[in-house]
Amino acid sequence: MDDQSKPRDGGDLNRVLREQLAAASGGFAPDVYVNAWWDWYLNVAQKPVRQVEILEDAMAKAMDNWNFALKASVGQSLAPAEGDSRFKGEAWSQWPFNVLAHGYRNYADWWRTAWSSVPGVAQQSEQQLEFIARNALETLSPANYLLTNPELLDATRAEAGQNLVRGFSHWLEDIERTLDGKGGAGTEQFVVGRDVAATPGKVVMRNDLVELIQYSPQTPTVHAEPVLIVGAWIMKYYILDLSPSNSMAQYLVSQGHTVFMVSWKNPTASDRNLGMDDYLRLGIRDALAAITAIVPKRKVHAVGYCIGGTLLSIAAAVLAAEGDKRLASLTLLAAQQDFSEPGELSLFISPSQLDALEGAMRRTGVLKSEQMGAAFMLLRSRDLLWTPAVNSYLRGKRETPNDLMAWNADGTRMPCRMHAEYLRSLYLNNALARGEFSAEGRPVDLAAIHVPMFVVGTETDHVAPWKSVYKARGLTRSADYTFLLTSGGHNAGIVSGPAHPRRRHRVRTWSNERDTLTPQAWFETTPSQTGSWWPVWERWLGAHSSAAKIPPPSLGSETAGYASLADAPGQYVLEK
Repeated sequence: MDDQSKPRDGGDLNRVLREQLAAASGGFAPDVYVNAWWDWYLNVAQKPVRQVEILEDAMAKAMDNWNFALKASVGQSLAPAEGDSRFKGEAWSQWPFNVLAHGYRNYADWWRTAWSSVPGVAQQSEQQLEFIARNALETLSPANYLLTNPELLDATRAEAGQNLVRGFSHWLEDIERTLDGKGGAGTEQFVVGRDVAATPGKVVMRNDLVELIQYSPQTPTVHAEPVLIVGAWIMKYYILDLSPSNSMAQYLVSQGHTVFMVSWKNPTASDRNLGMDDYLRLGIRDALAAITAIVPKRKVHAVGYCIGGTLLSIAAAVLAAEGDKRLASLTLLAAQQDFSEPGELSLFISPSQLDALEGAMRRTGVLKSEQMGAAFMLLRSRDLLWTPAVNSYLRGKRETPNDLMAWNADGTRMPCRMHAEYLRSLYLNNALARGEFSAEGRPVDLAAIHVPMFVVGTETDHVAPWKSVYKARGLTRSADYTFLLTSGGHNAGIVSGPAHPRRRHRVRTWSNERDTLTPQAWFETTPSQTGSWWPVWERWLGAHSSAAKIPPPSLGSETAGYASLADAPGQYVLEK
């Protein structure tokens, strides 16, 4: 009897049903939101006082809507919703649009009051309800529709409907591009290897998971210690090598640093069994071995971004426990080690949600980039979904893409096993911060890290909130520890070219292992400075390098077994 004809037990049937449900829902677990609603409903049902408060608030807002409508109907120009940028235009102060906007804002405020601060409701349930309701309310906004948006109606009259003609053309184009698996309109003008990922260099090592790029020197002498940059495998590496003015790789090379970059493979179903240990071995250990062979007898400045920084933290602790002293310093960019407060991503982290996600991944072997992109879009649906849709399809205006937008459209996949291990061990169980995470069969103790550290958080980060990133201070034992907070979010805050006109930052250094402040105290007592954080960090790297500069090392080393294999950016970054 073959596997297909064998009777299935209950566990097999549950798994198959879960996989089918996950495929239908795109990896989301509907029961999470049903349970959150029941949690809220049952607690409200047991609290008559809270029911009365909700009813009174509804009546008060209904009366306010009525009074507002009466005033507006007699020709008064009334601003409908203070503080909401969607309704700030003069056209929104005219009847009936101010009535629509005012009523919408009252309705949205009532819902926020109704689901929040109900005694007995779990915090996770309240967050789930807020997420669902926020997206539902964004859908109802009168700003999103032609007939209820006076600015769109004015534009349509002024252009005799040509904006709608262009918008329909944009919609058809987007449908076609989606079916063809292409990115957003205009992103193709940023060609990888020509416009982005264009810093000259060579691929000097390739294994089954990564290519290691060594960038060509641009100065007659260089700092003796090379720099290894480990980006996140949920993104193409060239977010750190965008167009020349936004390229961290280009900036470091121009300042006299020898830079190596890890370029992750875009995994396929055949890579489904790659796990965290494989990423540590192939992504970090192999890269370090290559660098120390090409630049012998020199320590390495290690830099990790996002998940790459989490992996690099694990690697630094493992190497320290082994007595390996090849790291000169450790820089972490928007990277977490303590996941007890993971920000808005916690909405997608629960046992049931992870079961659904793993069910979807088991069918394909990977987490598709579209699934991850949809999750991030729902977290910021106004900015990432509704506003672009209104502008493109109703205003008939295309946003001019930039290098960061082109990179964002160039998604990657993640292997089933690795992603499941990462989410369960680190996010769900917070095993790394609790000292319960194992790598290569051995426990990982972040307190073993004593090398100089430079940690960067970003103020509006919804992926790795800066107060979570800040916790690295209490987990590690560096006696030379700098924390810097920059303006911006998870991506734009890190991609902050050296002459960025709108950036600001705060920075403080500790010269012992344990002194610290609470995040709020740190923020209040650390003065803000204007300008990009890149020059601050580059000076720090220079100060933690040997005083004497040396001639640039060769690109690769044939004698050490690391010959140049191809020109940068290599082949892995081009894989779709």
